[in-house]
Amino acid sequence: MMSQNTQDSMLRFDRVSKRFGSHTVLDNLDLSIRPNEKVSIIGPSGSGKTTVLRTLMTLERVDSGSIWIDSEPLTHMHRNGSLVAADGRHLRRMRSKIGMVFQHFNLFPHLNALRNCMQAPMSVLGLSAQEAEERATALLELVGLGNKLGHYPAQLSGGQQQRVAIARALAMRPKVMLFDEVTSALDPELVGEVLGVIRQLGSEHDLTMLMVTHQMGFAREFSDRVCFFHGGRIAEQGPPEQIFGDPRHDRTKQFLRAVLSGS
Repeated sequence: MMSQNTQDSMLRFDRVSKRFGSHTVLDNLDLSIRPNEKVSIIGPSGSGKTTVLRTLMTLERVDSGSIWIDSEPLTHMHRNGSLVAADGRHLRRMRSKIGMVFQHFNLFPHLNALRNCMQAPMSVLGLSAQEAEERATALLELVGLGNKLGHYPAQLSGGQQQRVAIARALAMRPKVMLFDEVTSALDPELVGEVLGVIRQLGSEHDLTMLMVTHQMGFAREFSDRVCFFHGGRIAEQGPPEQIFGDPRHDRTKQFLRAVLSGS
């Protein structure tokens, strides 16, 4: 059941399937992502893109197959020479390796930007208030919000809220960052500031990054590899230049024509 060929991968999906009733969302998915690789997932609605991220965050349980993170099984653990279903402690430890930024910010409305970024490091990692504040302050400065530490979410623009959400995810010191359509809830003029932060993270930090996006231009510029999903599988993958410049699969061509023409 469990593949052992994971040493060269930070993330690995090994024949993963996920169904909702009679509908198969992920269909024997195989996907391997190297450490520090930046991968974009594109494709039509319902193709399984977001489910990939949700299974990594254990928000959805897979029906078959296995997921590995940093050479360890995500939802199973070793016990007495066998792999058994993971207990809560193992899941919490594995989840701590992953940070996720959602479409809709998910900030605590009653906490200011600084406290939003301090909460998890204190409650989950056991950092002192001083350590958490120092880390949160540095990360908010990194995303260009050093002058907004005391502002509450309602006092921030959508782009600023999303940058707080990125800082909050980074505060857990993850090895992997997941981005789920992080600009889809933003006004067009705010998209650039969020993509600029992601671009900076990719160039300056050792992070494996997996992004579900409809921003084709950014995916082409930012990614090491682009995966086109269709029907719960990867229909085509390759360097951005190949996927966008010379796609091989008819469904990829059809999707890109529709998206890039704005139809």
